Amino acid sequence: MTVNQETIDAAARRLEHAAVTGEPCDPVRDLIGRDDLAAAYAVQDAVTARRVDRGAKVIGRKIGLTSAAVQQQLGVDRPDFGVLLDSMAYRSGDTITTSHVMQPRVEAEIAFVLAEDLDDGPLDAAQVRAATGYVVAALEVCGSRIRDWDISFGDTVADNASAGAYVLGSRRATLDEVAPDAVEMTLSIDGEQVSEGNGAACLGDPVEAVVWLAQTAREFGEPLRAGQVVLSGALGPMRSVMAGQRVSATLHGLGSVSVDFA
Repeated sequence: MTVNQETIDAAARRLEHAAVTGEPCDPVRDLIGRDDLAAAYAVQDAVTARRVDRGAKVIGRKIGLTSAAVQQQLGVDRPDFGVLLDSMAYRSGDTITTSHVMQPRVEAEIAFVLAEDLDDGPLDAAQVRAATGYVVAALEVCGSRIRDWDISFGDTVADNASAGAYVLGSRRATLDEVAPDAVEMTLSIDGEQVSEGNGAACLGDPVEAVVWLAQTAREFGEPLRAGQVVLSGALGPMRSVMAGQRVSATLHGLGSVSVDFA
């Protein structure tokens, strides 16, 4: 890592101040660079540690940048990941206040709920499948603490991969019942379809996205654990959302999931 700890802490304080005050901040790339992977994750870890110290609990991970188009936009060739905290969790039909997620944008995903740890072995597709208890339809509500979503790869990684909140559907399915790469998705806001896609849009197969995360998380010394939720990545384009709107998504084989914004 080429960035010193003092600079890491300064970037973390900037992001935390934005989160606490509700006022978006400047990007942190002036401190840590646009694509310094180690520095960006060090900032993410520092921010997460501060939140855990205040009582938050890590209950899973999210995978971002699984779309080739978005990777090209940010000039990267890999996904990223962030942590899911207990304060981010919602169920289908709940209401999220827009003050809870800064500058919210929504995308539909497949969530994997793990029944076994992924900390040993090859961590390949067969092992991920065996370790998955079930999958459900999910909405990820992405949020950026950085003003106007003016982000580089380093900015979004440092900002916890732009994690904000997530909503899980109620219908559970095993991977024997649903093939994630074949799932078709439609996303609507106030009844109007605004996005569509399928599982193949997520690194070719959401299972492969979880494989990448399992291997990467182990490399970072924080392997995936039984009971954790993994948001595997968007199945279609992300859309902005405002207070007063209802978002719903239908994923073939997994049913629907919805949330209101206030």
